[in-house]
Amino acid sequence: MNFELSEEHLAVKDAARDFAVNECKPGVIERDTDQKVGYDQLKKLGELGFMGMMVDPKYGGSGMDTLSYVLAMEEISKIDASISVAMSVNNSLVCWGIEKYGTEEQKQKYLVDLAKGEKIGAFCLSEPEAGSDATSQRTTAIDKGDHYLLNGTKNWITNGSTASTYLVIAQTDVEKGHRGINAFIVEKGWPGFDISAKEDKLGIRGSDTHTLVFTDVKIPKENRIGEDGFGFKFAMKVLEGGRIGIAAQALGIAAGSYELALAYSKERETFGKPINQHQAIQFKLADMFIEVENARNLVYKSAWHKDNGMDYSISGAMAKLHASEVAMRTSVEAVQIHGGYGYVKEYHVERLMRDAKITQIYEGTSEIQRIVVARSLIKD
Repeated sequence: MNFELSEEHLAVKDAARDFAVNECKPGVIERDTDQKVGYDQLKKLGELGFMGMMVDPKYGGSGMDTLSYVLAMEEISKIDASISVAMSVNNSLVCWGIEKYGTEEQKQKYLVDLAKGEKIGAFCLSEPEAGSDATSQRTTAIDKGDHYLLNGTKNWITNGSTASTYLVIAQTDVEKGHRGINAFIVEKGWPGFDISAKEDKLGIRGSDTHTLVFTDVKIPKENRIGEDGFGFKFAMKVLEGGRIGIAAQALGIAAGSYELALAYSKERETFGKPINQHQAIQFKLADMFIEVENARNLVYKSAWHKDNGMDYSISGAMAKLHASEVAMRTSVEAVQIHGGYGYVKEYHVERLMRDAKITQIYEGTSEIQRIVVARSLIKD
């Protein structure tokens, strides 16, 4: 087994690190405080080729592997998880979903601009009464012959107002249950499509999370993805890959927290010496480092599985579960090591602690990941 990164992977990692430090860090506190989306940063991500990293170059993408994407997500998430979640949704949910399952016409019409970062995508699955239970879709898309008529509400939608292209999951035949669910490409500005309230969140406050309302929105038949009734399978398969992206985000939050804590421990002095000379702090740093390394191994392995055409449903679930919990623990410890300074915005760790929590919730809660793993263990 080779645990060394290639020169290409190191170059991606360095480019992402430089972008995070030079483009994301300036103003990150203000964007968090004011809930401002980093439009300039997202535009520059597109110019770097980071908004369609895994997309074939013939569709405007960078043609990179999943590990490259994970490395970029990790580095950017160390500093600004709001930027990285927008990047994650566009890459591993929207672009991947259209490239994998869309028609050639859909790829030419939508994927090219998304992969270039000229347009932003959003993935619309969650509803007020359908979170972890994704089969309980209340949003409907009724077949009217030459089009579908979409009605319903989606909430917790990342890139809710920033996006111009939305993948919407809706029920087309209630009697068929989850086999009567379809996925559609919906454009911003279509009559009856309203972007509603922006959520005032604990963390990732620089990400625009909205409720979307659809009232008699006409969807052309050619905007359905896949065969009739494919929507639920589409959503689940897309989320399997999306979890690797969120695992990488959680890893970045954890690693960023550790790095800030380590640096602070060398500068801060108590009782006449740097605090990293106290065994209590040394033990905390050691535990943080070990947990981050374990999370990194799981995340990289899940990316490796995906890149090598292997089943990544379990390794992705394991990576997201562990990395998100490590992000929470490590960021809390980083605040503790900073003491009172960790409780104020200037030192960044309090923001990382707030950002960490959502990684245990979105794109499948920690409980859902445990179910996925457990079922794989006990099946015949």
